[in-house]
Amino acid sequence: MSLMQRIKHHVVPPGNVALWWLGQNGFIFKSPAGTTLGVDLYLTDSCEALHPEINLKRQIPVLIEPEDLDIDLFFCTHNHQDHTDPETIRRVSRKSTMRFSGPMPSCDIFRLEGVAKENIIPAWPAAEITFNDLLLRGTFALPTDDSDLNHMGFVAQFDRGPKIYVTGDTDYHELVASAARHKPDLMIVCINGGFNNLSHWEAAQLAALVKPRMAIGCHYDMFPDNSIDPQQFRAALALKAPTVQFVQLKHGTPFLVSVPLEIT
Repeated sequence: MSLMQRIKHHVVPPGNVALWWLGQNGFIFKSPAGTTLGVDLYLTDSCEALHPEINLKRQIPVLIEPEDLDIDLFFCTHNHQDHTDPETIRRVSRKSTMRFSGPMPSCDIFRLEGVAKENIIPAWPAAEITFNDLLLRGTFALPTDDSDLNHMGFVAQFDRGPKIYVTGDTDYHELVASAARHKPDLMIVCINGGFNNLSHWEAAQLAALVKPRMAIGCHYDMFPDNSIDPQQFRAALALKAPTVQFVQLKHGTPFLVSVPLEIT
């Protein structure tokens, strides 16, 4: 059975959210009601050709082919190619039934790659999007370069389940910590430090301000020239945010988030 089939058949207990990490900032979330949210799904190796002078060849196998992707909402936090990947979107075979959401530059890519206007939901920091049992609240993210000034994060909550904060790519700024107002249970945060993203140390400083129960580091695993050891984030959390529990995910393996937050 393929990973997409396993996700479709996975039963999520009431009050929980299941999530799967597909590499970089790519995640799929599933609610007890069966709603599936995909975030920043980079399912090709299209970035390898972007900058031949550095090594951006993907190191994580493609766990779901774009043609096999079957989710309800496809969300992008910004328009960098490892987050809004034109090839992934072009190859998705269920564009007529999925909804696509993200900041306006990502929406432009959706349209260019064949998504109908009525299936696109624009998003921005402070936006509130409801979809089935999902409430998604946009949060501030500081752009990491001038190629895209429309970065954002979000806090997702299915029904009355746990609140999950995804920072997206962001540089450090005190306004990023304004996500604390949503009282997230879990923070998923970039920790690679390269290209002006949060470093493991800055991610721990953010965790100390946001105060989630747990934190998952991401965006360190995909490209050889943009990676770190995630144990550095564990050590930084121990020093800067000792009440926040470090979690390291395995690619393609379900992780269950509950209230109160538990590892299962």
